[in-house]
Amino acid sequence: MNEPLKFPTSPSAPGSGEYAEHADDQTLRRLCESEHPADLAAQFSELELEQAVDIFSRLTPDCCADVLVHMDYDDQREIAARLPDDALAKVIAKMSSDDRVDLIQSMPDERGETLLHHLAKKEREDILRLSSYEEDTAGALMTSEYATLSPHLTARQAIDKLRLEAPDKETIYYAYVIDVERRLIGLVSLRELILSKPGKRIEDIMRRDPICAKVHDDQEEVARQMAKYDLLAIPVTNGNDALVGIITFDDVHDVIEEEATEDFHRMGSISPGTGPEDLVDIGLRDASSWLLIQKRLPWLLALVFMNIFSGAGIAYYEETIQATVALVFFLPLLIGSGGNAGAQSATLMVRALAIGDVMKKDWFWLLGKEIGIALCIGVCMGIAVSLIGIFRGGPDVAVIVALAMVCVVLFGSLLGMSLPFLLTRLNLDPATASAPLVTSMADIGGVVIYFGIASWYLNLYAAA
Repeated sequence: MNEPLKFPTSPSAPGSGEYAEHADDQTLRRLCESEHPADLAAQFSELELEQAVDIFSRLTPDCCADVLVHMDYDDQREIAARLPDDALAKVIAKMSSDDRVDLIQSMPDERGETLLHHLAKKEREDILRLSSYEEDTAGALMTSEYATLSPHLTARQAIDKLRLEAPDKETIYYAYVIDVERRLIGLVSLRELILSKPGKRIEDIMRRDPICAKVHDDQEEVARQMAKYDLLAIPVTNGNDALVGIITFDDVHDVIEEEATEDFHRMGSISPGTGPEDLVDIGLRDASSWLLIQKRLPWLLALVFMNIFSGAGIAYYEETIQATVALVFFLPLLIGSGGNAGAQSATLMVRALAIGDVMKKDWFWLLGKEIGIALCIGVCMGIAVSLIGIFRGGPDVAVIVALAMVCVVLFGSLLGMSLPFLLTRLNLDPATASAPLVTSMADIGGVVIYFGIASWYLNLYAAA
């Protein structure tokens, strides 16, 4: 098996012979034909920018378009910024409609306007139409390169039509059946066409009322639909039920990855992106230190001031602490256990809400279930920690610590379970109920519960 061609980065690179920028055009064409665009994109990212631009400018527009869409956001933008307008316009013309809209929108307005004037009228109008949809909606995610069929065609005629149109379409696995007003009336797969009798009409083969999305649907909801129904592509219609585009699985995969990353950031108390510098797009490796400080600091400052309430709780029970100093030994253990239990519950609930495993209406049933689970866990942990309490402070401290452990774990678990539901009810992202937030709130409650039980028990014991 032949070794894959690579862009050499130095004269001594194994098997390279000479610098890539000195390679002839035939070698570069062979490179494009033998390597997957994603592999070429990875190789471009390892080159110096000027070297990458020099090689890129000598590739065919088709190859450039295939490679460019597989590049990281920053690499794609930097290379595109250094290509001449006419050369870049030829590359954009070869890209799929959704990819070229993303590239145009990533550029300064003046450069984007200039590039639009270099494109054909049909491509320019398509870009402007797709750009008009609100970000993070189905309309902004869709492509206009889809296959359509008339219900009166035969299977043979449909296959012949798809064969001619295939080079210009995003996918032909699904063909969408439309009427004279472009309203979506059915769907037929390529497999169904091939297996049908050649003379059978499309209206007799198609699946009527196919699952579809509306242009203003949230992209995350579209991704859920496609995952639920195992779709390779989903049609997108406007308010008149006219077909305006499709969303393919590769675009949805990017959405799922982006949304999952945002949820992880929120669960780590990382501020979401609110401008051109979005940590989701840039990535941790390429993000500047200042950007990371901006994303991490706000929530941490908020949580610091929230924890002042924990200090206030300790100050309120200062007399109880002075009376039984051994109680302080168990404070970190108890509030840590409550926070950990709450973080576990919040993580499970946020994920369940995200994938649709549970709904808002399930809260009351899950509350009863969580109470039973939390009590069981709390009792087990209370028994374990009471053994330490006997040796550290005697039977009285052991009872206080055991009771407090049960109550703190119960409080933390119910808080972690309920907070995502509350945020969902308020139409907020449940991932905001992150582990640091739940832990901080559980800490405050844990301090009050622990020393409240201690004061009650010691006063009860003293009265007896």
